Amino acid sequence: MASINESLNQLLAVEGAQCAAVVDSGSGMLLGSAGTGVDMELAAAGNTEVVRAKNKTMQALGLQDSIDDILITLGKQYHIIRPMASKEGIFLYVVLDKARANLALARRKVQDIEKLIEF
Repeated sequence: MASINESLNQLLAVEGAQCAAVVDSGSGMLLGSAGTGVDMELAAAGNTEVVRAKNKTMQALGLQDSIDDILITLGKQYHIIRPMASKEGIFLYVVLDKARANLALARRKVQDIEKLIEF
């Protein structure tokens, strides 16, 4: 098991990672963040709305499923949002440099780290 800070440091060790956060999607507040390049307070609040919208849409469609992760691909960055299976209402958020990151490996690493976070 790993603390939030240890988990954030592991996320930053992913090739191409610029910054990472653990976010409470109930309030949009940061529980922890690390790295540079993005205003993580603003990103936490904005991506909370992304998670809420996807959950609302899934409910409206009658989908009995859960989000593994949400990928947002920008011109120069990947943004990975991964709701925690073991802690409802909490998600991991990682920003990666698209030119340096291996998306498949990054998604796998985020999944592995998500399983180890201890609250």
